[in-house]
Amino acid sequence: MKLSTKGRYGLRAVLELAVHESDEAVALSLIAERQRISMNYLEQLIPKLRKAGIVKGIRGAQGGYLLAMPADQISIGDILRALEGDLNPVNCADVSNGDGSCSNSDTCVTKYVWKRISDSINDAVDGIMLSELVEESKRVQAEAEIPTNSDSKKQSCGK
Repeated sequence: MKLSTKGRYGLRAVLELAVHESDEAVALSLIAERQRISMNYLEQLIPKLRKAGIVKGIRGAQGGYLLAMPADQISIGDILRALEGDLNPVNCADVSNGDGSCSNSDTCVTKYVWKRISDSINDAVDGIMLSELVEESKRVQAEAEIPTNSDSKKQSCGK
């Protein structure tokens, strides 16, 4: 399964809101700048996230966007489904709660493969909460920080 830019960029935008969560709304232009995502593209993604109840908008001079609920209540699956639709790897009637479009569904044995793959994908993304990504982001940022003066001295002592 390959996610489109909608899923990838939308997840980054929601993560940006979660990492910088405060009482103040975050402007879409700031998200676009920090994540290097086109403002026009973000404007297409945000309504889907609002409709799914993941983000909420605040109007006015200090307006912008906030998470609609705590990050520990939002799964990555919630975000991806809001942007991508279902996450099934194939359009198999038995995998996607079918519409009866498959003429071989009565005798097809590969549907068991697609069902297991679909279940695995959904279990994985539903098992990761946005709050986990926030913590990972903070850890990665802390590790990437510029060394302190004492660290620089340690490095130069070896010369």
